[in-house]
Amino acid sequence: METAFTPLPSLGGGLLIGTAAVLLMALLGRIMGATGVLGGLLLPSDGSEFAWRAALVGGMVTAPVLLALTGNRVAVEVPVTLPMLIGGGLLVGFGAALGSGCTSGHGVCGMARLSPRSIAATLTFMATTAATVFIIRHVLGA
Repeated sequence: METAFTPLPSLGGGLLIGTAAVLLMALLGRIMGATGVLGGLLLPSDGSEFAWRAALVGGMVTAPVLLALTGNRVAVEVPVTLPMLIGGGLLVGFGAALGSGCTSGHGVCGMARLSPRSIAATLTFMATTAATVFIIRHVLGA
C-alpha cells in the first residue's frame, strides 16, 4: 500500500480547519472538537446551540458531496469490509469518549490552547497511530 503525498491539498485543508476552529472560538467561545459538536447536536442540553452545531455538521457532510458534483473525483480506497468499518467507527467513538475528545478537539484546538490533557492525548494517539501503521505494514505485511 502506497500513501499519496499531497502537500498542497493537505495544507489547504489544514488552513480551513484551523480557520474554522479560530472563528468558532472567537465568535462563540466554543471549542471545535468534531465528536463534541456532533454529541451536542444529537444529545442537546438545550436548544441554544443547535444552529451552529447543525451548520458545522451539515458542512462536514455536504462539502464532499458538493465536491463530487463539481466533477472533482477523489479516489478513496477502503481495503476492508463493511463490518470492519463499523467496528473501527465504534472503536474510534469509544476512544473519543474515553479520551474526553477526538483528534480535532485535542490535536487542533487543545494543542493550540496548550492544554496539558490535550498534549498528552495527542502524543498518545500519534504514537499509537505510528505503531499501528508499522505493525500492519511491516510486521503483518498488509
